Amino acid sequence: MGEINHFEYGWITPALSYALSVLGSALGLVCAGRIRTATGAGQRVWWGLLAAWALGGTAIWAMHFMAMLGFAVSGTRIRYDVPLTAASTAIAVAAVGIGLAIVGTGRLTGVRLLAGGFFTGAGVAAMHYTGMAAMRLDGSLGYDRLRVALSVVIALVAATVALWLAMTVRRALAIIASALVMGIAVNGMHFTGMSALSVHLHEGRGAATGTEVSGLLVPIVLAVVFGVVGLVYALLAAPSDDDRAGAAYVAARLDGASAAAPAEPAPDPVGLRSRSTLAQPGTPFPSRRRTDRPS
Repeated sequence: MGEINHFEYGWITPALSYALSVLGSALGLVCAGRIRTATGAGQRVWWGLLAAWALGGTAIWAMHFMAMLGFAVSGTRIRYDVPLTAASTAIAVAAVGIGLAIVGTGRLTGVRLLAGGFFTGAGVAAMHYTGMAAMRLDGSLGYDRLRVALSVVIALVAATVALWLAMTVRRALAIIASALVMGIAVNGMHFTGMSALSVHLHEGRGAATGTEVSGLLVPIVLAVVFGVVGLVYALLAAPSDDDRAGAAYVAARLDGASAAAPAEPAPDPVGLRSRSTLAQPGTPFPSRRRTDRPS
């Protein structure tokens, strides 16, 4: 039996994982709020994709990977299967996207909320254990069924509450408080699932296939950083409710002013209009012949 250490680097990895989950949850809640105020289907899809990436990609998957940096097993090195690791990311984002699509279309009801929470929670649990299956080490993994079931229940409840918050929370203070709670739920699910793990080392040591965590760290960190910067830029660039209300007010005032203003003639700076008779209908063309000369 291999000795497992979940906090090889002390408090740094759990603190960073919690910070990532809170940051992703806050961005996801703000993006989900934009779904409710979107004026067209294209905007709803756009904000839904951003919310799915913020919640699934940052708050859930990036948190999972950051916490896994502190995971170590005595007597063996840990490597990761890249395709399975990428698949776990896609599962998390897709699960959140499906949940948002269920609760974000039409009126929010209990049935929609439970259905969305089920799909999202199941996807989060699948992401976690897919990421665990991506580990390559000199041993076999075993799980305590009771704790695995408990982690799945936590994922289902946390996903349902997260979707409800995404569809109801609007004020900034409430978003921050909700993100803090969601961070606790996401980390609680992760470490509950990790506590169910046991590693049985092989007698013969062999070279584990896969990529070391150092090889995945840089691209994943860059993806998270650029993803967060992109989300923040999209939120800052998009017009808010106050911006739309102000633009509508200015447009209404301009329309009212143009309707009330009388029609004015074109400007005549040198007074040609008052002296010229060419523009008047029926006016004869001027001639140089003198009409007052006697015949």
